[in-house]
Amino acid sequence: MGTTPKDATAHTRAANAPADLQFDPADFERASRGLVAQHPTGAIETAFGVVWDVNRYSFIEQGSDNPDTVNPSLWRQAQLNGIHGLFEVAPGIWQARGYDISNITFIAGDTGWIVIDPLTAEPCAKACLDLANEYLGERPVVAVIYTHSHTDHFGGVLGVTTQADVDAGRCRVIAPIHFMRETLGENVIAGYSMVRRAMYQFGPLLPAGPRQHVYCGLGKAIPFWPPGLIAPTEEISETGTELVVDGVRVIFQNTPEAEAPAEMNFFFPDHGWLCTAENCTHNMHNLVPIRGALIRDSLKWSKYIGEMIELWGPQIQLMFASHHWPRWDNENVLTYLRLQRDLYRWVHDQTMRYANHGYTAVEIAEMLTMPPEFQRESHTVGYYGHLVHNIKAVYQRYLSWYDGNPANLWKLPPTEAGTRYVALAGGADALLASARASFDAGDYRWVVELLNHLVFADPTNVAARELQADAFEQLGYQSESATFRNAFLMGAQELRNGTLPSRPVSRNGYLSAMSVDQLFDSMAVRLKAEEVGGLSVLVNFAVTDLGEQWVLGLDHRALHYVGGRHDPAAAVTFTLTKSVLLEVAEGVRTFDEVIAAGDASASGDVAAAGAIFDHLDVFMSMFNLVEP
Repeated sequence: MGTTPKDATAHTRAANAPADLQFDPADFERASRGLVAQHPTGAIETAFGVVWDVNRYSFIEQGSDNPDTVNPSLWRQAQLNGIHGLFEVAPGIWQARGYDISNITFIAGDTGWIVIDPLTAEPCAKACLDLANEYLGERPVVAVIYTHSHTDHFGGVLGVTTQADVDAGRCRVIAPIHFMRETLGENVIAGYSMVRRAMYQFGPLLPAGPRQHVYCGLGKAIPFWPPGLIAPTEEISETGTELVVDGVRVIFQNTPEAEAPAEMNFFFPDHGWLCTAENCTHNMHNLVPIRGALIRDSLKWSKYIGEMIELWGPQIQLMFASHHWPRWDNENVLTYLRLQRDLYRWVHDQTMRYANHGYTAVEIAEMLTMPPEFQRESHTVGYYGHLVHNIKAVYQRYLSWYDGNPANLWKLPPTEAGTRYVALAGGADALLASARASFDAGDYRWVVELLNHLVFADPTNVAARELQADAFEQLGYQSESATFRNAFLMGAQELRNGTLPSRPVSRNGYLSAMSVDQLFDSMAVRLKAEEVGGLSVLVNFAVTDLGEQWVLGLDHRALHYVGGRHDPAAAVTFTLTKSVLLEVAEGVRTFDEVIAAGDASASGDVAAAGAIFDHLDVFMSMFNLVEP
């Protein structure tokens, strides 16, 4: 259809009327404080094109009223997130903000830079390091700290160091315990689907503009670049662990199952600096992202913030995080932390209070509203999270997706249910007429629910697609949450214009840094079980660059493996490097090809390995979300 975004309706204009938001005006001073320099053009370019461009968002002017297609609260936060540059946070510590969705932090050690969270993309991280070296004096990167296992906090690591420097001991890489396990689980095991869903959460295919992409909640946007990964050389396993990193003392607090399954806060006792990673940023975070992930534990999250206050409260002079801007002054920081602590506790406790009265997640999400204590501060507003979604996450963590009503225990899939609902409504025309009346009344949530049945029953019905897109669009315009806005507007765009062509996708940027057992886990979820009934095989691997032995087996339509030995009953033994094994696992080359090229050797029946490697699925990008 190729329909362009439409105007705000009268209902949306009323909902988005400019408001006198009673938020702390000091946020703008904090976000601007200590500016040292800005990227000379704002556009980070590579041989493959522009990866990042702050100029896309020049329509968001500081101090301006929101357009009628953007929620006024969201517009204010978008202005704050538009402030970019290299900032001095305190003597000896700087942050580059606004050149990726996340922040990169530089600390001057005795001999070089300590880098905290090297962004999502290599070119962005390199551009920020270049900015720091130019204006602050060139230093080698001697340590990298990953605060947690989300891509925007490690994916740009190759922009600040190299695998060779890490292997040679010239650069330490420090991360929370189980960092690699959780990185695999989120970005590889579920990553193929998650990437597609993340397009709705972050909206990277939406053009920037007041009717389309405004920002992502945690930052402006996601850079257009594949992430890299270097495995940690050190993991922090216990709260209270103290390290001296290039002469700088750091005390760590492990916070698993809070914002990420592997995450840590840390404190610099000689300076009074507190890094809260992504556990405390300037918004209410999500307890499960709409892209998908493990449900976060809001009770533990609240308790970790409380523990942080108990551990270091009187000593804190500065708080900085992996997104947004810092806070200074002990009293200001503690006031902020206490409200963040109580926010996640309130969501948890009140959700479960109503759940124990028998209310379902959907019902509780309509019953609970943010109390005034949290409405007075912008850092407790759900620009990235959303109260409705967070309530459902708490419910799901304890009680699962199922609400206890057997009518919802085994529901029909959307296409089958849609066909029946259309018939029940008296046909497509009757359902459309009802939906149009609801749209005119501003009942956009009901419109999208009603038309979802028709679109899934008949995705070729242009009128249904267009009207549902119109309703999605108005919901997006009204959304205070950036992630909800992006999801609604992406849904509208794809209903009108279709999706991009589907193509095979790979997660090589992660797999190359992972262990052999993690590679085998990624293969296991690609096994076409329907094709391997009755097949059984054992394959030995000698991975020469790691000095490791592995046995990979197939039985009962599932893979299993064991490390540290070979099995004499194996049909074949391959001798190769991990990178060659990765190529074969990803289908880049076959065993016959790598053996012929001299990159591997084998003893036994090479063809026997085909029982596994010839039956690995290929995942495709751009599968449908708003249509069957």
